[in-house]
Amino acid sequence: ARHLSVGHRVYLWDMPGYGRSARGSQVRTDLATQMSRFAMLLDHWKLERPFVVAHDIGGAVALGAHLIHGRDYGSLFLWDVVTLDPWGSPFFRLVSEHRDVFAALPASLHAALVSEYIAGAAHQRLDRDIVATLTEPWISDEGQPAFYQQIAELRPEHTRPIVDALPRVRCDTSIGWGRQDPWIPVEQAHRLRQLLPGESSVITVPDVGHLSPLEAPSRVQQALDVWLASP
Repeated sequence: ARHLSVGHRVYLWDMPGYGRSARGSQVRTDLATQMSRFAMLLDHWKLERPFVVAHDIGGAVALGAHLIHGRDYGSLFLWDVVTLDPWGSPFFRLVSEHRDVFAALPASLHAALVSEYIAGAAHQRLDRDIVATLTEPWISDEGQPAFYQQIAELRPEHTRPIVDALPRVRCDTSIGWGRQDPWIPVEQAHRLRQLLPGESSVITVPDVGHLSPLEAPSRVQQALDVWLASP
């Protein structure tokens, strides 16, 4: 976002239920709700055809706002996105089945679990400060139940209507992926390209896992610069 802000106006959305935005049992984090929120946020910002970069579940949210809620984009760049089945690690499924048990873990065990979970998304060891920054929102008294709530409310069946509608995408689309993504295998990048209309470009980054913007920021920046400079 900082890199792109040198030459573009950047809108950075911290989805409710994540980071430092609103959290708690009353804040819904299911994909259908997030899609609707993003569509309304684009209206609030008065953005009619923005260029959208989306990562992980942000990909499902951006595609849903486009395909289900009718918002148009100038172009769309999808990085290691949650869309095609299967998605969700074994740990993800375990939490979905035992959310209340995990939410009751002692704080020290919870902090260690979240830290290991986040670090495990990368192919190479992340800097300790980066892991600490990503872990921090989830280890407060409010953050612990919120961490397990957002996992439990995300289900693969929620992306199936999006997958069915992929042939109706109305904008140019680019795809980026870490070749060693341990959460969502890189073969999904190529499957996604086959389902999208037109000639979507695919960039795969070697020796990188699920967190491409953190593991290989210069490669991601370069890919985005080429994307934004293309006709």
